[in-house]
Amino acid sequence: MAVRRLCAAVAMGWLAPAAAAQTPGAPSDAWTLSRTAWGDPDLQGVWSFAAYTPLERPARYAGREHLTPEEIAALDEEASTGPDRRPPPRGSTPEQRAFDLDASPYNAFWYESGRSTGRTALIVDPPDGRIPFTREGRRRRDARWDLLRRPAHGPEDRTPGERCVHSFKAGPPMTGGSDNNHLRLLQAPGYAVVWTENIHDARIVPLDGRPRIADAVRQWMGDPRGRWDGDTLVVETTRFNGKAAYQGSSDDLQVVERFTLTGADTLEYVYTIAGADTYAKPWTAALTMKRLDGDLYEFACHEGNYGLEGILAGARAEERASAAAR
Repeated sequence: MAVRRLCAAVAMGWLAPAAAAQTPGAPSDAWTLSRTAWGDPDLQGVWSFAAYTPLERPARYAGREHLTPEEIAALDEEASTGPDRRPPPRGSTPEQRAFDLDASPYNAFWYESGRSTGRTALIVDPPDGRIPFTREGRRRRDARWDLLRRPAHGPEDRTPGERCVHSFKAGPPMTGGSDNNHLRLLQAPGYAVVWTENIHDARIVPLDGRPRIADAVRQWMGDPRGRWDGDTLVVETTRFNGKAAYQGSSDDLQVVERFTLTGADTLEYVYTIAGADTYAKPWTAALTMKRLDGDLYEFACHEGNYGLEGILAGARAEERASAAAR
């Protein structure tokens, strides 16, 4: 991805809930925060954001924030040994729902869904663990899910991930799935880079207070601006094009991410989502990333992209079979 000329960080009133609702773990007494040569906290390395915890709280856990040890153990077992050793459905985004509909073409050996966080939902605010959709926001999200249940009329009917355009795992915010839940954080004076493994998207985040790009210019991953709040990296992103449609969002999506080292191998990731077109109020989710002793590998999505060709060919075959049966 070429470095783009991202032109001014603006103070946003909706930022406050991110700080108020975050629940980072306490740093270890035996751990000392490492810093870069220019003095910023050193967040660099490869991290996993896999978590076998749903974004929203399931109805069966209504009123409960935490799981029992027995429930955690059962979920961890389920994460690696789903039916027929296939990963069980995740279903928190249209992209994940689309994958579930494909009946998980590989067995569990190929997947790494993470483990339970011990919470009943990643959402920590509002307290009920549910996305506070507006009526239009829920309609927009559900319409996207319904679209994925019918044969695709063309490539635009399928998810951006299937089209190798944009991955929901790249965000923002970054959302875990059955595999490729990895990213590399890079830092340089005045910049941070969030480079995700899936489709190899790299978000280049200026930290120098430069102006934002013109409001008329809209991008798949928005226009990020970063700053340090003590030892926490805060990334504020606006100017989305609305095509990724995260949880029903439109182009007024606003995302604030907070990255905080709490140990040598733990990075707290807290994000707050806002957008009056979709949500009645901002909402916040949190998880702990784990450091990986490894590297990112090429995600060659466009090496033929046989999956999308097969999906469209299958849709045409279904149509022919339906017409012949009349």
